[in-house]
Amino acid sequence: MDGAIGHKRFEDLVKEHHASLRVFVRSLGVAADWVDDLAQDAFVEAYRKLDTFDVNRDFGKWLRGIARNLVRNELRKENRHRRILHEGLTQHLLDLHEQDAPPYEPAQVEALRECMDRLPDRSRDLVHSRYREGRNATRLAEEFDMKTATVRQQLLRIRRQLHECIDNHLKEA
Repeated sequence: MDGAIGHKRFEDLVKEHHASLRVFVRSLGVAADWVDDLAQDAFVEAYRKLDTFDVNRDFGKWLRGIARNLVRNELRKENRHRRILHEGLTQHLLDLHEQDAPPYEPAQVEALRECMDRLPDRSRDLVHSRYREGRNATRLAEEFDMKTATVRQQLLRIRRQLHECIDNHLKEA
């Protein structure tokens, strides 16, 4: 590891953040039996991505972001009922913790606006209902006359499409 954080420093950071990361993972609604596994997974992922870590950033915040993403992935898995206590609660808690995320750059916001404008009306309405109005997948399924699983799948596809569009837009800028 050639980065600014060496193996020994990473060990120190693991010791420093282990307890607080476990508390954070549990606060996201993860079943107690799985907290250690997900915390461990977060540290493993952090180690793998250590060369991308900006040493001027808060390591704990970066680590919590990784853990948040792992919990999101658990929500998508078939066996999520074993690790996640309550899907709706966990999604709400994840949304609350998103408020800790750093603000976006103006170029990112503009790219998002342009990419949203390119979406078909129905996709744009679905995104607005979910993220601006805070409606859950069950309610969206009723409103859009879709199955709940279909709503989740559509939102996943739209998020991927937006992510790709934003990346392309920012590369062009």
